[in-house]
Amino acid sequence: MVIGAGIGGLTAGALLAKRGYAVKVFEQAQVPGGCASTFKRRGFTFDVGATQVAGLELGGIHQRIFDELGVELPAAIPCDPACVVYLPGETEPISVWRDPQRWQAERQRQFPGSEVFWQLLSHLFHYNWNFQSRDPVIPPRTLWDGWQLLQAVRPETLLTIPHLFSTVGQVLRRYGLGEQRRLKTFLDLQLKLYSQVEAEQTALLYAATALGVSQAPQGLFHLQGSMQVLSDRLVTALQDHGGQLHLGHNVEQIQVHQQQITGIKVRQQKTGALWTEVAEQVVANVTVQNLVRLLGEKIPPRYRRRVEKLPQSSGAFVIYLGVDAAAIPENCPPHLQFLYDYERPIGENNSLFVSVSRPGDGRALAGKATITASSFTDPLIWEQTQDYEALKRAYMEEAIARLGQFFHLSATTIIHQEAATPRTFAHFTGRTQGIVGGIGQRLFTFGPFGFATRTPVQGLWLVGDSTHPGEGTAGVSYSALTAVNQLMAGNR
Repeated sequence: MVIGAGIGGLTAGALLAKRGYAVKVFEQAQVPGGCASTFKRRGFTFDVGATQVAGLELGGIHQRIFDELGVELPAAIPCDPACVVYLPGETEPISVWRDPQRWQAERQRQFPGSEVFWQLLSHLFHYNWNFQSRDPVIPPRTLWDGWQLLQAVRPETLLTIPHLFSTVGQVLRRYGLGEQRRLKTFLDLQLKLYSQVEAEQTALLYAATALGVSQAPQGLFHLQGSMQVLSDRLVTALQDHGGQLHLGHNVEQIQVHQQQITGIKVRQQKTGALWTEVAEQVVANVTVQNLVRLLGEKIPPRYRRRVEKLPQSSGAFVIYLGVDAAAIPENCPPHLQFLYDYERPIGENNSLFVSVSRPGDGRALAGKATITASSFTDPLIWEQTQDYEALKRAYMEEAIARLGQFFHLSATTIIHQEAATPRTFAHFTGRTQGIVGGIGQRLFTFGPFGFATRTPVQGLWLVGDSTHPGEGTAGVSYSALTAVNQLMAGNR
């Protein structure tokens, strides 16, 4: 049984079906894809959350998985630049180019004297990437897991060990770069986007991978059609290999007896019917906070305490605009990041990550375009507000005003507008508090110190952005592959 038809759940389900298992996937939403799904309004197709994909290159995680499943990769265009970043009061952006030499020249011009830091990241990325491509199990929980991990180690891998307990902020200070505000702010913006926390807290080894994946031969990609194409291909693979997808079905409880999975309790939304699906193996594509709720009193106390001690995760405020093409500046890149005030924290509309559709990419009719802009926000603000609609309206107005500093927004160019808050994400994705992006890649939660795909309950597997290697479609797909490999090894 698989709980959740996000990219991680669909990947796990399709792989298990391909490898001969009887698979049922239960999803509470009416469409698959989770935070990588889409919705349509007035001729526009909006990506709900995720707007970029990694791992489509030769040897990338999506390419490897789709090749095994016998499904064609979706058409995509490399993002070049992967992102352009505007710092407060500046009109010239920092462009994160895909070409490594061009990116090196850009960062040397933008951040003089910082190349020693970037070279360290480059070396660590190379070591990390080669290690990860050999499919280690991180963190290991059994002898088999440990053996898989050891098999992936090479002499170069050992060069990462001295940096295992370093954060980006610590290394910046070590190189005398801690007072370079522009560099620190740029890293804060990028890392908040990829690791959920800023440079001071982000584990250096995670940051090396997150900041290096934008460059060739890897890269970030813009899907043709929409993000929904990715989940649709996985659904096709799941069903082609005999798996079943049940939309509109809530999993209300994971059932356990003596720390062994026995099944799941499922409710069909349309009829209200409630029943138990017997299962010896369950893959949960949920947040670790959701997993605690689904297990209830059956969760091991130590696991519960660890989850309860996690710092508050972020939510997202997202505004979706369908516009006339006249609203888009000439030569506008597809992905932009803005910070508006150095003195205010990242989030709460002080920073926006913006994705813009391209002509002919399937998200808008000719002469039209979509703009999706997101900002990190504290979910508790939205839980505790006394006037939700007023707060939502205020955030929308501020976001449009911010976007109007770059885009040509007016009553004549804006055709459609709506917004999503943590409450929206909680309703449509089922994620606790509507949190997005995982648990934050801090020293005590990343990689070897994070949550394992193998849970303390026998036969229960956790996949998604709460596990290694974190958020993004590539990250959750890797966690799914890891869980499937572990599950199969245990059943041999």
